[in-house]
Amino acid sequence: MQKNHRKVTFETQYGLTLAADLYEPKDAQGKLAALAVSGPFGACKEQSSGLYAMRMAERGFVTLAFDPSYTGESSGEPRRTASPDINTEDFMAAVDFLSKQENVDTARIGIIGICGWGGIALNAAAADTRIKATVASTMYDMTRVSGNGYFDSEDKEESRHAAREAMAKQRLADPMAMAGGVVNPLPDDAPQFVKDYYDYYITPRGYHKRSGNSNDGWRTIGTQAFANARFLYYINEIRSAVLVMHGEKAHSRYFGEAAYKYMVEGKAEGYKVVGNPNPNPENKELLIIPGATHCDLYDGGYTELVGKGEPKNLIPWDKLADFFNKHLK
Repeated sequence: MQKNHRKVTFETQYGLTLAADLYEPKDAQGKLAALAVSGPFGACKEQSSGLYAMRMAERGFVTLAFDPSYTGESSGEPRRTASPDINTEDFMAAVDFLSKQENVDTARIGIIGICGWGGIALNAAAADTRIKATVASTMYDMTRVSGNGYFDSEDKEESRHAAREAMAKQRLADPMAMAGGVVNPLPDDAPQFVKDYYDYYITPRGYHKRSGNSNDGWRTIGTQAFANARFLYYINEIRSAVLVMHGEKAHSRYFGEAAYKYMVEGKAEGYKVVGNPNPNPENKELLIIPGATHCDLYDGGYTELVGKGEPKNLIPWDKLADFFNKHLK
């Protein structure tokens, strides 16, 4: 199916203006289901989220790929700053925008969050009952990794205290300092997932001038609030449909599996709280993509570096369409 594309903007409840690409199936009739898409964390809408939006528009959905607050072409100063509540509001503001479109059925709106925005998407789904279906693709729980380190290796008071001390000093020394972009140049001994990030964000495969991950990174204290929060506390109460999709070989797979388990059972490794089982477990799915790494679910992956060789086509577009068609009807 062919699609139309136009640039749009919309406002959040924090007074910020978000920039987005709106894709609409060409020649479609009547009210359509719609999807808001964002991520990965530190990326821009011209990267992975734009691809997801285009592919889903080709399958009959109105789609909106947006730059989060403080990033890309969206407003907000200082740049490349994040917040659990502001970023959750970004998704809800996108739902506001879609709900006002003449060709959108307001009862059939879903969201897709990629990487760090997968966790934010789950938080938005827990907060906003207008969201009827959610896909979290190759997700990070940004609050968990910010507070506990990778694989919870720094999940102790001493480590968090040292990190808080460093942030406190940074705020006085230079609150505008940037850090955290993809390592460049790439060391020979870098972990494989860091090499994968480099191959997506720094090479022609996925580079974009407005992407923090592709350039000088994130404001050093820009994610300070994430480290002291846990924003997936109520995902075990999400009644709407959720698909958590992760790669078999992704270093981040544990985030998705734990979030899915907590969402369904109310308890999981890495979650200190124990809640009640989900009231609607039957519409929750965990999909592990055989052979896929974390970044393979950004663009489908390639058999050679720099996006060369054959496309691996590891993103199951038709499965995503089937999921949304089933739950947005």
